[in-house]
Amino acid sequence: MFRRSFSSKSRAGKTVKAGKKRYDEQAKEKMQEKVDSNTDAPSVGRCALTSPIISMIVGQEQRLFAAHEDVLSLSPYLRMILKEKSLEEGTKQLELPAEEPEILSCILEFLYKGDYYPRLLHGKRRDSWYLENAQETNNNGGRGSSEATFFHPGVGDIVLRDTVVYCTAEKYGLEDLKRIALRKQGLQTDIPADVILRSARYAYDNTPDSESRLRAHYLALIIRSRKTFKRSGTMQMEMENGGKLFFDLFVAMCNHMDDLAEIR
Repeated sequence: MFRRSFSSKSRAGKTVKAGKKRYDEQAKEKMQEKVDSNTDAPSVGRCALTSPIISMIVGQEQRLFAAHEDVLSLSPYLRMILKEKSLEEGTKQLELPAEEPEILSCILEFLYKGDYYPRLLHGKRRDSWYLENAQETNNNGGRGSSEATFFHPGVGDIVLRDTVVYCTAEKYGLEDLKRIALRKQGLQTDIPADVILRSARYAYDNTPDSESRLRAHYLALIIRSRKTFKRSGTMQMEMENGGKLFFDLFVAMCNHMDDLAEIR
């Protein structure tokens, strides 16, 4: 139910004006309208919302999802699956056992709305980005988790949710979602060192070597917080395991030291 913005007359013939919204509410609405209008996300047209419904069985727990076929086809990866898979008439269904339900929920929300909860908002006054305050929505309204991390069964531990969203967007061919997930991840604070390292390892394991943005984000983050990581027992164990992550980190650290030497 919405409030009317025009005047109406009471039975006595007097004009009754609708109550004015508070200034901060109006400002918030205008800000969100600007974000919505400027988003680079794929648009969902009327034809997409009248296309057949595809049911999806997701994850090891076999969670059931449903979405319009044309909306799913906005992802090149899902479009390819839909074309290759012979779907029996009347039983259109995809099985995605390797996907995590929480992450697929973010993917679907992006495909329909151009973002996923908590939304990325832009403050015009300071020209800065911030995450939607989850506390403004009672119990999140069923919109999903606002936590920066989640337990990933495939990893067997906690990782950053936006990292997994980014990697899944890479797999699904959704460049706009990758940009959103990376920017959101850059806004996260107070993440434990072991979660950062575990998430960095996940990023390296689930992106191609040609990918640079997410990997560079983790390398820069570790270098900036090197005093913390130097004291981390988890860092020592991870480095003993080796891998391309720590070779790249070594190169980045050397470059960083060279840059400092030139500045001096």
